[in-house]
Parts: sequence; structure tokens; C-alpha cells
Amino acid sequence: MLPLVTMAAAVERDTAMISISGEAQGTTYHIRYFDAQNRNFKHSIDSILVEFDKCLSLYRTDSELSAFNRTSRHTFRSQWFYDVLAKSKEIYTATGGAFDPTIMPLTEAYGFGNKKNVDPENVNADSLIQFIGFEQIEFNNKEIKTRPGVKLDFNGIAQGYSVDIVGALLKSRGIHRFMVEIGGEVICSGTKNGGIAWVTGIENPLKPQALAATVALTNRAMTTAGNYHNHITRNGITYNHIIDPRSGGRRSGGRRTGSMDQAPLLSVTVFAKDAITADGYDTAFFVMGLEATKTFLKNRKDIDVYMLYTNEEGHLMSFATDGIKDLIQEK
Repeated sequence: MLPLVTMAAAVERDTAMISISGEAQGTTYHIRYFDAQNRNFKHSIDSILVEFDKCLSLYRTDSELSAFNRTSRHTFRSQWFYDVLAKSKEIYTATGGAFDPTIMPLTEAYGFGNKKNVDPENVNADSLIQFIGFEQIEFNNKEIKTRPGVKLDFNGIAQGYSVDIVGALLKSRGIHRFMVEIGGEVICSGTKNGGIAWVTGIENPLKPQALAATVALTNRAMTTAGNYHNHITRNGITYNHIIDPRSGGRRSGGRRTGSMDQAPLLSVTVFAKDAITADGYDTAFFVMGLEATKTFLKNRKDIDVYMLYTNEEGHLMSFATDGIKDLIQEK
């Protein structure tokens, strides 16, 4: 008779993989996991994603986030709101304001929020800059308050957190080998049968629907930020959905500008222990740019990046930190 440990390992290797998919947050999700009991958690996953939207969606007028954006003081109804706000403050502080969810008045004005059919050429950014700045937010684990006109946009971090929430749901059901992907944001736990790592792709920003690379992941999250899918062009000018919120970096006269400067950096893929961290930092790093991100990461061994950019000749180039480069296979 085989030892119990060997028998358990054999059962784990032979467990069938369950795949489920669906729609959420205006996009799709794909989830794969191994369960010896062959359970299907689609109903539970769909339910928790609906509840997540009721908390943090900008596109639901009845969401908790929308309720806050209509006022200047709010008592939290969900722990999720506080968790995302606290992580946002952490990343805002660490990056000198390169990630700032108070950017909402500008993203909305440029047509990247609920307001559609706007003309970005007519946006008076100077009139909105006064409402940008996380330092205007006061909160604890019970409530949040600010001055009228300040609004929050968690689109740069909430989807990553939803990936973590689904992963936590699976773990609560005793599932520890899974890959959760929502709208391109991914978290992987454990391995596939035979101890094989999960493999996911990184899109080529110059060739839509093609991959620039694949990466093997185990117990790690991966998210990507880029402007190549979400932008508006008017009279030859491109307006991107990732806006620099800082009073520094790409700015004029030391003041906030809401800059949308074009740069050779095309996409930033971040690898971290959880997707909420990766998702917030990918936006911050895209704003910071290639060289500033490299400098920042010299003191952050808990985060890895894979960045795609163009050189002076317009050729696609890449940079990967040491902690991830051996797991990346470029196409």
C-alpha cells in the first residue's frame, strides 16, 4: 500500500480541472481550479461579484461609491470600500501621488467616467485641479469625509481587488490551486497537475489580440496598465484614460496639471502577492514612467514589473526586473 502522503499527492495530480466563465464589471472573467469534490462555484462567484459592484462600481448609481461621490461624508456600508481606500492611500504615499483616486473629476470631464459624448478639447482642467489630491480625504475604518466636489474613481485598483475577493472565496471553500482572471487581472494559487505553473499572457500593445510574452505564475498576482485600449482622439490629439494627478513629474510651474503627456512607455505589468497591490501600482508606474519606476523598484523587492516601451526608432522594447525575468517567455 502506498504511504498516505504519496496517495494524497497522486490524487491531487489526477484531480480534474474545473473551468467557469462569465461576465462582470463590463468585461469577462475566466476561472480555473482543482477540486477533488468537483464542485461548481459559479453561482457563488457571480453573487459576490454583484455585491462587489454594489459597493465600488462607478457605473451603478446605487453603488456605495456613487453614493459617496454625491456627498462629502459617508459611513461605510462595506469593508471593501475601506480596504480599497486604505490601499489607495498606501500607494499614493509610496509613489508621491502617482496613484490618486481623487482624479475622478478629470477622468469624468474627459469622458472616461459616466459622462459620455463630451468634447475633451473643451475641458477646463484648471477649474478641476482644485478637487484633485488624496490629502483632501479624511477617513477611518468607520467613515470618510472630504469637501464638496472631491470624488473618487477606483477603476485603477478595484478590479484587482475583485480578483483577490474571488480568490479568497475559493480558499474559503478549501480550494488552493486556482487561477482567477477578471478583465485581464490575474491571481494564481498553487500549481496545475504535476506541479506545473499557471501560464498567462501579456498583450502586445502594438499588435492588438497578439501576445508580447507569456509568464509562468505560482502564488502571485499579475495586472497590466496601458492606454492603448482606452483613449479618445479628437483633431489628431489623443486623450488617454490614465492621467497624471501629481503636483510634480510632468507638470507646469509646480502645480497640478492633469497631464496626459505621450511617452514611449506602452504598458506596465506588475507582479505582487495580491492583485489589489499589483493593480494600484501598475497605474502609478505608468504615470511615473520607465526610469522612475526602475529607480523606485530598487528598494521594493516585493514587487516585480515587465514594461513594454518603444525606442527612438519605434521598435518595441521590454524591461523585466530580476524577480520575474526568468519566468517570462517573450514572443
